[in-house]
Parts: sequence; C-alpha cells; structure tokens
Amino acid sequence: MEPLWLAIVLIVVALIVGLVVGFFLSQKYFKRYLEKNPPINEDMVRAMMMQMGRKPSEKQVRQVLNSMNQHKK
Repeated sequence: MEPLWLAIVLIVVALIVGLVVGFFLSQKYFKRYLEKNPPINEDMVRAMMMQMGRKPSEKQVRQVLNSMNQHKK
C-alpha cells in the first residue's frame, strides 16, 4: 500500500512542477516573439502610408487600424 501512495504523490508533484516550468517557458517564448514581431500601431501605419507617397490624416490612420482589427477577429 505504501508504494502506491508514494507514486500518487510523485505524479502530483511532477504535474505541478511541469505546469510551473511550462508557464515560465511559454512566457519567455511569447515575450521573445513579441520583440521580433511587434503588433502594428499608429506610427507604423503612418510610416507605411508615407512610404507609399501619401500624407495620411488621422482619420485615414484610424480607418486602417479599425479594418485591420476587424480582419483579425
């Protein structure tokens, strides 16, 4: 009976340790991903429009961001 109890405790401890390690590894991976691929903001939209030879107004920038956010959903 004693080895069964020990096995159950070891399995529970291994699951908890695995969850904690997995959480921190996934957090680190996600931070690195966001550094390499930052989300698009207003300044990036303005820069893209300026590269295309357009002087964007605030309304145009907001329209582009809204259309991109709708497309993501």
